[in-house]
Order: sequence, then structure tokens, then C-alpha cells
Amino acid sequence: MEKSIRTEFLERVAASEPIARKLDAIQKTQWPVRFSHVIQPAQPFLAAVIASSWHCLSADDRQYVDSAIWILCPSVHSQELFYESLLNWQPDALFLPEAELAAVENVLPDPEIAAERLALLTEIERDTRPRIVVATRASLGQPAPKRGTLQSAVTQVRRGANVKMENLFDQLANSGYERVAQVTTRGQFAGRGGIIDVYSWQARLPFRLEFFGDQIESLREFDIDTQTSVRDLRSVDILFETVDGQSGFVRDYVADNHLIVDIEPEEISDAHIQISEGWIEQHGHSERSRGIPLRNQKASLRDPSTSLRFAQDDIAGNVEDFSGAFVDCDIGEFAAGDLVLAEAKRAQFVDRLKEWRANNARVVIYFQTEGEIERFCEIMAGAVEGIDFVEGTLARGFCFPAANLVVLSAAELFGRFAAHARRHLRRAERHRAQIDFSELNEGDLVVHLEHGIGKFLGLQKFAVGQAHRLSSAGETESATPNAFGVALQQQGQPQEVLVLEFADEAKLYVPLEQAYLVSRYVGAGKKSPTLSSLSDGKWARAKIKAVASIFDYAGQMLAIQAERQMHPGHAFAPDTKWQAEFEHSFPFRETPDQMKAITDTKIDMERPRPMDRLICGDVGFGKTEVAVRAGFKSVMNGKQVAVLAPTTVLAQQHFEVFRQRMLDYPVRIEMLSRFRSQSEQKKVLQLLREGGIDIVIGTHRLISGDVVFKDLGLVVIDEEQRFGVLHKEKFKELFKLVDVLTLSATPIPRTLYLSLVGVKDMSTIETPPLNRLPVETVISAYDERIIRAAIDRELERQGQVFFLHNRIATIERARDRIVHLCPQARVEIGHGQMDADELEAVMSRFIAGKTDVLVCTTIIESGLDIPNAN
Repeated sequence: MEKSIRTEFLERVAASEPIARKLDAIQKTQWPVRFSHVIQPAQPFLAAVIASSWHCLSADDRQYVDSAIWILCPSVHSQELFYESLLNWQPDALFLPEAELAAVENVLPDPEIAAERLALLTEIERDTRPRIVVATRASLGQPAPKRGTLQSAVTQVRRGANVKMENLFDQLANSGYERVAQVTTRGQFAGRGGIIDVYSWQARLPFRLEFFGDQIESLREFDIDTQTSVRDLRSVDILFETVDGQSGFVRDYVADNHLIVDIEPEEISDAHIQISEGWIEQHGHSERSRGIPLRNQKASLRDPSTSLRFAQDDIAGNVEDFSGAFVDCDIGEFAAGDLVLAEAKRAQFVDRLKEWRANNARVVIYFQTEGEIERFCEIMAGAVEGIDFVEGTLARGFCFPAANLVVLSAAELFGRFAAHARRHLRRAERHRAQIDFSELNEGDLVVHLEHGIGKFLGLQKFAVGQAHRLSSAGETESATPNAFGVALQQQGQPQEVLVLEFADEAKLYVPLEQAYLVSRYVGAGKKSPTLSSLSDGKWARAKIKAVASIFDYAGQMLAIQAERQMHPGHAFAPDTKWQAEFEHSFPFRETPDQMKAITDTKIDMERPRPMDRLICGDVGFGKTEVAVRAGFKSVMNGKQVAVLAPTTVLAQQHFEVFRQRMLDYPVRIEMLSRFRSQSEQKKVLQLLREGGIDIVIGTHRLISGDVVFKDLGLVVIDEEQRFGVLHKEKFKELFKLVDVLTLSATPIPRTLYLSLVGVKDMSTIETPPLNRLPVETVISAYDERIIRAAIDRELERQGQVFFLHNRIATIERARDRIVHLCPQARVEIGHGQMDADELEAVMSRFIAGKTDVLVCTTIIESGLDIPNAN
């Protein structure tokens, strides 16, 4: 949003009589100042008005101008929503995350959250400029480094300064930093030549210092994975102590001249300013407090046992006042697609706009993307004069009659779900996970390429000639010349070898130089295979048969692929104007990998040969958006789309996602699964044959014999690895000449191999979204105290919980146990053997936030996206 427009809105409200009167009381420090009847969507805007006024005091009040404003929210969830909206008007606001209170002992807190807290507290302690901090009331009482320790522990290093490299190395080592070859996490440093890499405890990214002699010639942040520079810096802060001692509290950082704003205050609140959706009752007067400087009114924040009463800014008494109320805009309820399809509701909204314009109201609408603005102007052609369009995140709108201001949200008009708070964490972007090679354990089954299945007995060291001594001692061993004999002929140090046991207790000694011949045994089923014999040719014959079978199967695949190449498919037209609008309406920023996958997919679709592309990426990395855009492109070309999902629950979720993304366009989307009655399925099948449905989403029901498409152009197969072999053979037969897009986080080896050798095209999405938090896995013995603490912690932040219990026979008993442990939680059961309507209702309640804990089986593992469940 342009600064001039933002400032105009803030000043417009600040100049209105009821707000100006209270702002005057704030400047005269007549505490507390109460703002009642402010609906929740307007509270961040009002806080921005207060902050703007507070930081524009006259020069006589400089002690207040540079002070911080602490905005205290009642919960973590409300804090995230408040902060997301506040950024529309105060883009420099800071977010103080609550400390992660681990439910299990000896589990370290999330390093990103710990670093963000350290960075924010350091900045507040430095006190160099006015700041707005959004926190929770509970966070003030949480442990933090003692005030003063952070500032003394931080050293600022500037570009061009003279610093001896040896002294910096010593200082880092003495402060607990670990010297490594390459920094990968906080608390590490590395040196090579005239370069020092440091990852400070509180830093968002590591930084690189390049020296010319003793002078710092270059200073820049760099990416951990690529080791490439991100941006140049003038100076950096190095925290030379880990400040693990949590001997203080967050409230210690609230200085005497800081301002406290309490959102939805409790019955007795000591905050200077209180904002509530209801009426804030007075609880007594203390005229001695009128006009007292802030520094004398902080006792309650520093000591919870002290309860300090403030004077009321309005001496008129406890009379309910609506003159400064922020209210709903009364535009009616818009369901998904109503703005496009429901002419009566659209006309009602147009009349409301005309009414506001007739009253000279200032009307502004917040859109998440530029594409939404373009689509809205297209739908409302001729009825948008005099309206300001702004890009920003706002779940709901509000009106302020006293200033004749109307603020609307496109999310309400388009009937979208309320926007989830998606705070951008100040974290280093991770592009690739580090490869982790699992070590073999003694007793594991392994496969030797030349000799077959054996048992791994461990590593041993042998001196030259020791094998012959073993033979005389009665051991049975076998060492082929190329496997062991050559290695033992080498002179010098004893040789380290892998010891493998085969049938008849025969042993094979494999030197580490030939360890590539050995791999872990991976077999189907629970039955253990018999060990291969070193004295017969069964393994060699089995290999010959396997090779022949592979060639036969490869021939079949090549024949199908050749047929796809020989017979041209449909070449889709280039992107239309609607396609561009649709893609611009995506409310999040695409990652580079995701953008490349989208581009590759559309290029394939525009070619005359049928597409066969695999999109491989972790859960939550944006594979579904690739499918959504491909599906929209297909529909714009008059072709039908089929989306296959392995479970009914995932199909239902895809149905909601596709429907939400395309609700502004004339695209008909239906679902075909056991969540639909027989009559509904018959109607869908008839419309598919007639071309009345553009996109159909369903389970394996879509490959039944009675499903006939009028003009199928694209098939999307999600979680391909969850479909059986028979289903996949049916896919090949049905979709031989149709564009196929496969999505998978864990493709089966055959599919992955086909992609790697070029039979299938593959796009990998390796870059996580900016907000993506790493999954923290804790393994512990069954302890109901841990379960209770973990659930209570999640419910406290208004989150939700999956409790995985994979035995349907005892799942009700598990549910009852959770109810007993957490009686305040709303607990339900979900598993695959439930009635379709019942399961749909359970999942719908959970997605809508009406259930706190879902005790369920692995039905949830198929790519479900419920971001509120942590």
C-alpha cells in the first residue's frame, strides 16, 4: 500500500472527534484510555492510529517519541491474526513469538523461534528507535535473559573496521562457538584463508567476513545451502554469549517510557490503553494517577503482585458510549461464487456502494493479490468508481461512521475462508535436506551383487595372511580372488572388511573398497528370505530371470510410450487473459522450484504429444497448486479434467481447494466418491458424458467402467504410490493418449526410475515455502503426562491435534483416555471403516476447527492439508 494512502487513512480517523479526544488524553498521559465497541477486524487499524499519533508527539516529549509500544493479545492465535492485519498500516511492527515450552524434558526449543526472540529483545534493549511489538499477555511472564545481558554480550562489527582475525577466532571459540569446516547451524564459525563465516545465535542468516590484512573488506549474508551471497551489509551484530541463563522475564524489557495496549483486556487490567469489542467497565477512580508520567506507573508490569489502579480518561462516568464505535459494514453474507453467479446479492452490494458514495464515504477494498483486483473489476464493471484498491491481508472489513470510512475485504466478497495467519518467520530458507545414510546393524539382511542374500555380521580388521589361519582353525569362509584375496595381498596396515554370513554358516569377507557391491535387503511382506548359498548357482539363475523379466516389462512400457509418441495428443493453446488473472490471484508467493514446475507443465501441455510428468515434492511444498493451474488451463481450452486421489478424505479436500481457487470463474467442479449418494453419482456420470462438468475429483471410482468423459484432456494422479498395481494398469489403458500429471512426495522406485531415465518427465520442488517450520519429532516412552502437556500446549495456542491410533478395535478406548486426560478438549474419532457421511462430517468439523483432537488411523497420511493441526 502506498505510504500516502496509508497515512491519509490513519490521519482521517485520528482527526475524528471521538478518537481525537481519546488521543489527546493519551498525550496528556491520563490513564487508562479505553476504546470500547471496536470489532475484532478493526482493532489492528485502531492500534496503528494510536501508534502513529504516539510517535508524532512534540519535541518536548522526546522521552515518549522513541519509546516502544507493546500490544498484548489474549492468545497466540489472536496475536498472529492481529499482527498479520497490523502490517497493512504499520509494516515495521515486530512479532514476539511465545517461548516453546517443551512437553518433554531435555528437548531443545525451536532454534528459529529462540533466535527470533533474542533478536527482538536485543533490538528493544538497544532502544534506538520507536517500535511496535505484538505479544501475548502470557509472554510477559515467560523467562528471558536478564535485562542488560544481551546488550553487553553483543558486539557490532562494521565493514572497513580493523580486526585481527586471530583475535576474532579466539573470541568466538571462548564464547562457545564451534569451529567447523562449513557452518550449518547457529553457534558455529568457519575460517579459510582471509574469510570467516559466522552464524550468530540471534541471526536470521549466517554472514561472511572477508579480510584484506586486518581490515574487513567485505561483509555480507549468505545462504547456508548454496553458500552464495544474499545481500551486502554495513554492519552485523555478533552475540558472543549464548545467554542461556533465563534469570529474567520478558516484562523486564518493558521500560518506564513504554506504552502498553491491551486487546480484549481482562476484568482488571493495568494497561495504559485498552481496546475491546464490548463495553469496558470502570473499576474505580484514582485522581492521583491523572497526568502521572509513565515511569511512575509501571509497578504492576514489573511485579505481578502489585495492582495499580489508573484514572479514567472520561470523567463523564461509566456511561456506555458508541460515538467511537467500529462496526460491521453490513454487506450481507457471500458464499463461494455468489459475487459471480448470484445477481441479486451482487446488485445488493452495488446498491450499498452507491449509498456510501452518496454519503461521500471513503471506501477501500483489500485484496490479497493483483489478480484478485483484476477479476473484481471485471465482475463489477462500471460499479467501482471512487473505490481504492489495496493489496494486503484482511480477513474481514469494518466501518468507522465517525470518519465516514469503509474498509472492505475481498475475502468476504469472494466467499473465501477466513485467511489463516501466515507470519513470515525470520528464518534462513532451507533449499535441500541433508542426505542421511543409515548405517547397517549387525544381523541385518543384505544383498551382495555377485553372491546373493546374506547376513551382515559387522566390521573386522584382518592382517595379511590371517584368512589362512582362520581356515586352519575350522572356520568356514569363502573369499573370491576379486572379493578378498586381492585385498589381503596388499602389504602394510591390516585391512578392514565387512563380514557377511551365507547359508551353511559360510562367511564372505568384503573389503571396504568393494562395499558398493553390498546393499541393504528390501523385500515385500514380513517373511524373511533364506540365505543364499555360495556353493550353487541359484543366485546367478535368479539374476538371469530377473533381468529377462525387467526387459519384458521395459518392452511393455516402451510400447505404451511409443504409442503415446506416435499418436499426437491435444496441443493446448497459450495462456489466456483469464489464466494470467487466475495465477495472479494465488495468495502466496511461489517458490522458484514451484514456478519452474508450473512452467514446465504448461510447456508440456502446449506440445502436440501427450504429457507424462511427475511432480515430486514434500508435503506442503505446493504440488497441488501446480495441478490447479494445469487444470484451469485445460478447462480454458474446453477440455475436461479428472483428479484421482487415493482416499475419500483427500478427494474431499481437493474438491474444496479446486472449488475455492476457481470460484470466481465459470468452472463446474464435482466429486465422485463414496461421499456421494447413488443418485448424486448417477447425475455426475450423466453430466460427464454430456460435457456438463469441467473438473471431476474422486477416488478409484473414476476408473470404473461406467465413467465416460465427453472430452477428457488432463488427468491428475495425486499420491500415486498409494494406488495398487491393478489400478495403475487400468490408468495406462484409459489414459494412453491423455495428458497425465502425477503428484507424489514419495514416488515408488519404478516411477522415480522412469523419470530419471527420461521415460517420464520430472519436476522436483525442493524449496520449502517461506513460512515452513521444520517438523520436530520426539520419541519417548508412553507417558500420559507428556500427552496431556502436549495437547494442553496446542489447545492453548488454539491449535488442533492428530492422535494417531492405528487399531480400529481399540480406538474408542484411546478416545476415552484422551477425554479423561484433557476434559476441556473436544475429541472425535476418524477411521476408514466409518460410514461415509459420518466420516465426512467428522473431517468437516475438524477442518472447521470445531474439534480439538482427532483420534484417527493412518487415513490422515495421504497428503491432507490441515495447517492448524501441529
